[in-house]
Amino acid sequence: MSLDPQTRERITGIVESDRVVLFMKGERRSPQCGFSAQVIQILEQIGPEYTTVDVLADPEIRQGIKEFSAWPTIPQLYVAGEFVGGCDIIQDLFRSGELQQKLAT
Repeated sequence: MSLDPQTRERITGIVESDRVVLFMKGERRSPQCGFSAQVIQILEQIGPEYTTVDVLADPEIRQGIKEFSAWPTIPQLYVAGEFVGGCDIIQDLFRSGELQQKLAT
C-alpha cells in the first residue's frame, strides 16, 4: 500500500512543524501504550521541547506514518525532520548518550 500524496503532505508538515516530533499512541500526559510511555519518559529526562502526535486520534496518520518512515511500529521520533527510530532505538541511543547529543544540537 502506498502513501497517498495528501497524507504524505500532512505528515511532512507535522514532521517539519517542530524540531522534535514524537508520533505516539495517546497524549504526552497520558500515553496509551508502554512503548510510547517509555519514549516520553526518556524525552522528559533529557528535557527538550517537543511536539507529540496522537496516532490513535487519526487513522490516516497512524497508518501513514508507518509508510512514511518505512518503519512498522509506533512510537516514532523525528529530530530536525529526520526519522530517528522507535522505542528500542531511542532507548539504545539514550543509554549511549547519542540521543542527548542529537537533541542538544
